[in-house]
Amino acid sequence: MNDTLKVIRNRRSIRDFKSEQLKPQDVESIIEAGLYAPSASNTQNLHYTVIQNQVVVESISKWIVDEVEKTGNDYHKELVKRSGGIIFRNAPTVIIMSSEGKDRFGVVNAAAATENMLIAAESLGIGSCWIGMIALLAGSKNIEEYAKKLMLPEGYVLQFGITLGYKASANPEAPERKQNLVSYIK
Repeated sequence: MNDTLKVIRNRRSIRDFKSEQLKPQDVESIIEAGLYAPSASNTQNLHYTVIQNQVVVESISKWIVDEVEKTGNDYHKELVKRSGGIIFRNAPTVIIMSSEGKDRFGVVNAAAATENMLIAAESLGIGSCWIGMIALLAGSKNIEEYAKKLMLPEGYVLQFGITLGYKASANPEAPERKQNLVSYIK
């Protein structure tokens, strides 16, 4: 198996990080992986907000918890409960992806960039976790305030977040893969 396939196979969602901040060159390498992700019609119209200020990270976490309380969604409430209300799990770096609101493929483009960055992080020995709950802020009545604080370009919408940090423990074992998920037509 080649190195790329090994990295893909070994990557796991990490939620336990050392407090040490990432090296700038590692952050740049991870962002570059996102920038090189495919985008529909090669629009390349994602925006990346890199947050390494823990006060800001904690504020965003609180915004998400507040939005979950307002919606009353039981699934989201359970996710908040499991995290202890600490959405970003004390990661020293958080990256938030947003896309042009008018781009109907924005969420797809953001997903491709997110996966590239998760794989890049693993290849560098950096833990990561995909945070989909950031999108809850996009539907908030406070979105203009959030967008301004997150330095989103005009007309962009929040899609996903990624937590990044040096792993405090080894990757967990991969769960058994489900069977009979592939059909071949030849």
